[in-house]
Amino acid sequence: MKKGRIIKLVGGLYTVVDQEKHLFVLKPLGVFRYRKISPKVGDIVDFDNDNILKVYERVNELYRPTISNVDQVLLVNSAKKPNFSFLLLDKFLAMIEAYNILPIIIVTKVDLMNEEELQVLKSNLSYYEKYFKVIYFSKVTRVGVQDVLDITKNKVNVLAGQTGAGKSSLLNTIDPNLNLETNEISKALGRGKHTTRHVELFEFGSGYIADTPGFSKLEFQDFQSDQLKYYYPDFFKLSDKCKFHECTHIHEPKCEVRRLVEIGEIPKFRYDNYVTIFHEIQAIKPMYRRDLK
Repeated sequence: MKKGRIIKLVGGLYTVVDQEKHLFVLKPLGVFRYRKISPKVGDIVDFDNDNILKVYERVNELYRPTISNVDQVLLVNSAKKPNFSFLLLDKFLAMIEAYNILPIIIVTKVDLMNEEELQVLKSNLSYYEKYFKVIYFSKVTRVGVQDVLDITKNKVNVLAGQTGAGKSSLLNTIDPNLNLETNEISKALGRGKHTTRHVELFEFGSGYIADTPGFSKLEFQDFQSDQLKYYYPDFFKLSDKCKFHECTHIHEPKCEVRRLVEIGEIPKFRYDNYVTIFHEIQAIKPMYRRDLK
């Protein structure tokens, strides 16, 4: 019996890689169907020469694509073209946190900003650096290349970010053999029109990567507005200082989060984005609220 990770699923056949990088094409035991066990790409499994014998408990899992045990999401945001958006950043961060996955913020195309613009952006992002890893990257000046190589080493990564943010440049920097054009990312990472049943982790530097089309849609249908506070790590740690245990940080009196916003310790734009996202989720799925006594 051996142990490895599932890296590919095509037509009911699973490709598993062991610690020596040997590949095995296997089927799951028939009993899995009756136990309602469906192996996913990313699963850690025990196997023999023919079958997957055991699926280990997952740390986390995504549904678009169906991948488990992800170490981190590389959240790619462009400094310019398209312009950096803190609202988009906060939406992505909340969604990634909801899946219990570590987000890594990568700001691309920093060479398109002059020094003053870049310093303003870095100043605004300095608050985020208390809670998230932030990397500044440019394919032109090659700033941040080593940081990206270091942060992805021996990790299972997934890729997220807005269209045009420079994801192809990031991939090509890590693995020049990919030689991807912007419109080829989806095809290379298993998102072509004929690959809806094809999920795969690709070698990426010293680790693996998959694309995340689900994140790119930024859909909040599965969210509850009163749960959003848990996906803001900076707000969550302050919750025990709020007057109400279930404070949403929206309307309740003696809210510690709002107090810190008022005195400037939490950036107002970060809080305003929280309120915007909160109400977006409510518009989709209204939250049941009791009047405060």
